[in-house]
Amino acid sequence: MAFEFHNLSPWVNLLILFIGGLFVWRSGTRLSRIADQISEQTAMSKALAGALLLGGATSLPEIATTVTASWLGNASLAMNNLFGGVAMQLAVLALIDFWVVKGALTFFSPSPVLLLGGTFLILQIAVGVCAISAGDIAIIGHLGIWPLLLGAVYAASLYYMNRFENRESWVPTELPEGVGENDETGDKGTTGEAAAVDRTTEPSGWGVWFRFAFHCLMVLIGGFFVSASADAISAQTGLSGGFIGATLVALTTSLPEISTTSGAIRLGSYTMAISNIFGTNSLEVALLLPSDLAFRSGPVVNAVDQSALFMGGIAIILTALYMWGLLERRDRTMFGMGIDSVWVTLVYIAGLVVFYFRAT
Repeated sequence: MAFEFHNLSPWVNLLILFIGGLFVWRSGTRLSRIADQISEQTAMSKALAGALLLGGATSLPEIATTVTASWLGNASLAMNNLFGGVAMQLAVLALIDFWVVKGALTFFSPSPVLLLGGTFLILQIAVGVCAISAGDIAIIGHLGIWPLLLGAVYAASLYYMNRFENRESWVPTELPEGVGENDETGDKGTTGEAAAVDRTTEPSGWGVWFRFAFHCLMVLIGGFFVSASADAISAQTGLSGGFIGATLVALTTSLPEISTTSGAIRLGSYTMAISNIFGTNSLEVALLLPSDLAFRSGPVVNAVDQSALFMGGIAIILTALYMWGLLERRDRTMFGMGIDSVWVTLVYIAGLVVFYFRAT
């Protein structure tokens, strides 16, 4: 399949990328509404729905791309896709802040569980950076120790985030007008389109899960064509695998996050929107485990070049900037977005410039 894509002209691949992106965008927008409904019908918290349901669904293209790259022996493409994807999706929050939110995104996200999610994300990225720096030892076949540790940290983050949201350890003292402590679904006239949603017309029970699975499949199919065409375009440009993994491939596989995050914010579910990005990023770092399983020449981190460390460091900086914004929660904007989103945008662009010259 990859061979066939590479034999197509760049213009045909661009058309395939565009059509695949439309599938991803349409189904991704549907997923945010369905995940919100599942959260209401079950005991699942908004944060867990964003981190697990939306995060897992929108990570399907990254899973396919990373595992395929590892299977083909391209460890640098796989790891830079992971860390580059983390940084890219944090930049997506800044884009959504500018595009959708009328104010600072972090000011409209009063749930303290997001601070815990961001802390776990920084922990996971730091562990991944340590893994690449120190190297690994195979313990079962060619499977190393670090991927197992990252998988355990990811599972722990989901457990503690779901449990933490039901506690009142931290309570925000300043809330946006019309948003209560547990009112982030938009049902009380928070923002946008939420008030117009008639939930009585939506299916319940197994029907909603079937719709969720169907749109996950559409995201996976669309994401495959997006990733395959992007990989072919990258090969035709002659740029390095590490740079392409951190930019073009990461961008195209981030389309589900853009659509689901903007859809959640239009529903007024700010906590779900941010936890979707944090959850997706946590899952991406945990993808080191299936990547290691697919890489057949020993532990995958031993074959990664040092450029992945730089993207990992950028991802930590961007996460810390949004943690800063979540703690301060200042309703101040610049260029139509929150101050923290402005800093995230500047740091991300600067990081890409440095990474480009380092990679070339």
